[in-house]
Amino acid sequence: MFKNALLVTLVAAILISNCIDMAIAQNYYPTTLGNIWVMESEDKAERLTYTVETSDESINGQALALLKITTETLGTDSIITEKYLIYFDEDGIKLYKLEVELGPVFGVATAVLYPPALFYPFALAAGVSWEFTANSEVDLVGPVTFTSTNEVVAVENVVTPAGTFENCLKIRIRTKSMTTLGVTRGTAYQWLAPNFGPVKFENTQDIVYELVSSNLLYDVTGDGVINILDLTFVASQFGQEDAEGDVNNDGTVNILDLVLVAQNFGD
Repeated sequence: MFKNALLVTLVAAILISNCIDMAIAQNYYPTTLGNIWVMESEDKAERLTYTVETSDESINGQALALLKITTETLGTDSIITEKYLIYFDEDGIKLYKLEVELGPVFGVATAVLYPPALFYPFALAAGVSWEFTANSEVDLVGPVTFTSTNEVVAVENVVTPAGTFENCLKIRIRTKSMTTLGVTRGTAYQWLAPNFGPVKFENTQDIVYELVSSNLLYDVTGDGVINILDLTFVASQFGQEDAEGDVNNDGTVNILDLVLVAQNFGD
């Protein structure tokens, strides 16, 4: 019984809290295919890797994009993979399907939302709120109904190992999961930087993750790919301080920035 209660909490945290990681409005979550964000916990024991990829699924002729989130406990074999199938329309991001791999004992938790739920509204600003509910089933636990209530509660500057990001939206996610075992509630927070995306996350267990790397850091021209144009842009600012070409955020555009851009060509 106790183990099942813990599993419900885990499923709720994964299937709901991490849903906040996709925002498109106001360029708070660039959704170009191939984008990658890597975040680590403050003690470096855990890592979250977010990627935006193509998928082979569609709904009513609408191709679905795949948001994949991998949670690792570093130094162990503990890995959880979450897959969110989404598409975009005039209302914002719509969530059609999500899958979470829970291992050989508990299997895969899957939820299909039809009609698709509003994952993120098109316009995000302080005070905006939205909610969605989904149903899944977990081996040895049974049916799970979970609800995510989200609200933009503040605009803040965020300091991370990858740099400082100004005017980030702080989103509060209040979750509720219901099973035959009872009701589990939790609160998590996500920070999204304008024209960049997720830079900080605090889960329902109060573990804080901060951005350590992203290919968007090196795409200084913002065209969705790291190439000679980015290298040329950085070279044009060589020697300048506090410039956009300072991709490693050490205060000066120098040879280290050129090397980082070159090493990430094609991403």
